Amino acid sequence: MSDRIYPEAPAEAFTEPPVEFEDREGRTIEIRSYDAAADTDADEELEALVEMYLEFDPADRAQGIPPGRESRVRSWLENILDGDCLNVIAWDGDQVAGHATLVPAEDDAYELAIFVLQKYQQAGIGTKLIEVLLGYGRANDVGKVWLTVERWNRAAVSLYKKIGFETSDAESFELEMTLRL
Repeated sequence: MSDRIYPEAPAEAFTEPPVEFEDREGRTIEIRSYDAAADTDADEELEALVEMYLEFDPADRAQGIPPGRESRVRSWLENILDGDCLNVIAWDGDQVAGHATLVPAEDDAYELAIFVLQKYQQAGIGTKLIEVLLGYGRANDVGKVWLTVERWNRAAVSLYKKIGFETSDAESFELEMTLRL
């Protein structure tokens, strides 16, 4: 049993995937859910996702993720793309711009993780990825979501607050933030 505190009121409604929008750079971005069992293009999508993570700047890694080496990226993705995790991927044509996942934790709560490739950051993709992931989560009976973020990452903290996350624990170098769907 977690002692995590969640807001009483549920967050606003979020859109479910698929979603297409124009980012701040004028690129057409499509966000789709990833389901290895249902996707006929799952192998190609996996390879594109691996490529995104191999291109990921090591300076943007937090808490050891995403991993750096290809074998570790593949092993990590194997864990979060299968099973009970929920995943959405942002596509710029056939290139992955970002990926967000909800990983089951405890007490019907899911942990959120999001990664946007550096050349796609500051374009609104991260915001849309989280919103669509939360819509996908709500549609799949996810009730509570939490995340941790380094407290000095002001852009991320501001984004999470804008979406509706509230700080539930601020006692370490990381903030823990929660949201009720």
